Parts: sequence; C-alpha cells; structure tokens
Amino acid sequence: MTYPVHLDVKPQVKGFFDTATNTISYVVKDPASKACAIVDSVMDIDYAAGRISYTHADEIIAYVKDHDLKVEWLIETHVHADHLSAAPYIQGKLGGKLGIGKNITIVQETFGKIFNEGTEFQRDGSQFDRLFEDGDTYEVGEMECVAIHTPGHTPACMTHVMGNAAFVGDTLFMPDGGSARADFPGGDAGTLYDSIQKVLALPDEMRLFMCHDYGPNGRDIRWETTVGEEKAHNIHVGGGKTREEFVKYRTERDATLDMPKLILPSLQVNMRAGALPSAEDNGKRYLKVPINAL
Repeated sequence: MTYPVHLDVKPQVKGFFDTATNTISYVVKDPASKACAIVDSVMDIDYAAGRISYTHADEIIAYVKDHDLKVEWLIETHVHADHLSAAPYIQGKLGGKLGIGKNITIVQETFGKIFNEGTEFQRDGSQFDRLFEDGDTYEVGEMECVAIHTPGHTPACMTHVMGNAAFVGDTLFMPDGGSARADFPGGDAGTLYDSIQKVLALPDEMRLFMCHDYGPNGRDIRWETTVGEEKAHNIHVGGGKTREEFVKYRTERDATLDMPKLILPSLQVNMRAGALPSAEDNGKRYLKVPINAL
C-alpha cells in the first residue's frame, strides 16, 4: 500500500519525557492552526502503594493551555505494557477524540481472558472514539495524518504519520537501541520485522519519534531520528539485515528479558482506553495480579 506523505507539512512537536517509565509523550501542533494531537500520554502510578496521580498529564495540559492549543486527537500508538495511559483524564480536561488501532479488539479478547473480566468488559473497542485500520486518514486542523498498521510488538500497533513526522510507538527504538520485544501475547518477531520495513519505506528525511528511550551505553536520552538514520545504523535492522537474522536475534534476546514492572496494571487500564476497572461493592477499584498467567 502507498501511504499519503506530506513532507512539506512540518508540525511542531513537543516531547515530554517520563523518567519513571522512560516514555515520551508528544503534543503535535498543526503548523497552519492551533489544532494539535497528543500521542501516548502517561498516568502516574505508585504501584507498591496503589496510588494514581496525574503529574505528567498535568504538565501536558498546562502546555496546551499556555499555548492556546485545541486538542483534536488523543492517539495511542498501541496498548502499552509499561505505562498507564492518561488519555481519558486529559480528554476530560481538554476534549478531543481518542483513537487506537482496530486490533485493540484482539488485545481486549486476549487479556480479558487473562484477567477473567466479566461480560461487562466490552471487547469491541467501544471504549475508544476511533479504531484505525491500515491506511486510514484523519485531520489535525488542516494537517492530513495517516495511520499505518505496524504489528509485531502487539497486534494493535500503529505508526501515525503527521506531515513530516512519524510516531512509531514501540515498533522501533533509536538506532543504538534497536527494536522492542515481540514475545507478548499476540506478538511475533517476523511480523515486527515486516512492520519495520513499512516504516523504513517512508522517505529518508521523514522524522521519526520514539515512544521510549533508555539511553544505551550511558548517552543522554533522545527520541528523534530519521528514516535514513534508522536504515543505515539501527543495530537490529539497519544496514540490510535480513528477516532471518532479525528473527533469530529478537527471539533469543526476548527469552532473556524480564516482564515490564508495570505490565499487569498497564494492560488492565490500557485495554480500557486508560480507564480504571469499575468499583466493586465497597466503592473501591482494584487491579488484579493473575498468578502464573503470563
């Protein structure tokens, strides 16, 4: 499929780094208006204490208000397994429509079973305002954007191209960081390689924005690169590495990795579009810990 690309449209991109989860959230402003999108927001959690807070989200809200921006979209690149989304909290303060990839329904079905959710938990993606399919377009102000299905890390992963900027979620890391794991339920290393090739088929000058950075080898945190840099230097897929080489490395590497510290609360919240589970008969909300389920 050929995707619409508008390199002459250059949105202003403001990144917000969350040190607790090494996540970067973005405010993406249409260059022709005050319209913007928010990509991959973070809700703060003290998991040991069972406390939710919104310091990170409030920083984004303050930035939007200080610059008199209008939020039209809150985009989730995928169902994150390492941080909780603050999208509904921000939506309640600033408005906008919440969007994610259509295959959220696969994630909901898989983890609805793992967490033994009842029939009141809808597995049809209805918690979101828009479910994107491969090649779907939408507008942020006057800027046409396109969603590209890039599964492999999860079935619902999408890369969102907004002008000359693409937000890749966990499909890619910075060139010296490589790629994300592919061993979660519904993940697949070969599929991830194929998805990365779709990203690398974009023009070399396309700006790429990461969802995470961990500062490999002690360097400073970074989150912006280009397609050309990834093609040439990405340690997992750059320089013409083959699908077979990638699958072998990714599979062996994933077998050595621990589960993300926040995977259990993250999945329960993010499959609900950032909402907490319903309160029980005592008025309190709970996050489950399924034993030996992952």
